[in-house]
Amino acid sequence: MTKPMTTKLAVLYYSATGHGTEMATRVARAGEAAGAEVRLRHIAETRDPADFAHNPAWTANYEATKDLPAATGDDIVWADAVIFGSPTRFGSPTAQFRTFLDSLGGLWAKGLLADKVYAGFTSSQTVHGGQESTLLSLYISLMHFGGILVPPGYTDEVKFADGNPYGVGHVTGPDNQNELSEATVDALEHLATRVVTVATRLAGTQDSSSSNSG
Repeated sequence: MTKPMTTKLAVLYYSATGHGTEMATRVARAGEAAGAEVRLRHIAETRDPADFAHNPAWTANYEATKDLPAATGDDIVWADAVIFGSPTRFGSPTAQFRTFLDSLGGLWAKGLLADKVYAGFTSSQTVHGGQESTLLSLYISLMHFGGILVPPGYTDEVKFADGNPYGVGHVTGPDNQNELSEATVDALEHLATRVVTVATRLAGTQDSSSSNSG
C-alpha cells in the first residue's frame, strides 16, 4: 500500500512591527500539528531601515527576521497550500507584499501557481481598518493565479468569536501594543487546520483519480 504523501504548507508573510511574524508563527505551528510539512518564510523588507529607525517595533522585527530565509516563488511552487499574511495599508496589502506578488509573473505564466489551496490573514491598527478589503484584494490576485480559495467562513465556533469569515485579522491598536487575543489565536489555528485538511483531501482525490484512470 502506497504511503500517503505529506501535505506541504507554505506560510509566506510580510510584517513590519512584528504582529504578522507572531501570527505567521502560530499558523505554522498549527499547520505542523495538522500533519503538514511547513515552510515559514518572511517577505523581505524593501524599505531602507533608516526610514523606520524612529519606530522601535519595526526596527526590532526587521533585525529579528532579516537573516532568516526570505520568501521566493519557489516556496509557492513547492507547496500544496499557501497561507499569505500582510498588514493592511489603506485597505490593501502592503507595498512590500505587492512587490513580492508582482515578482511571480514568470511562474504564473507557466501555470505553476494554479491549483493550490490559498488563504490569508492580516492586521490593522483599528477595528474597521480595512482588514476585509485587504483579504478580498489578496484573493482577487489568487483568483488570477487559478488558486483554490479556502477561507474559514463560519466553519467553527471560534469564527463567531473573531468574526472574520474571509481570513483572520488582528487589531494592533494605535500604538501597536495589542497582543494576539485568545479568539485570534484560535482563529489562526483553525485557519491553518482547515487549509491543511482541504489540501490533503484534494491531494487524496487526485491520487484516487490517477490510480483509477488506467
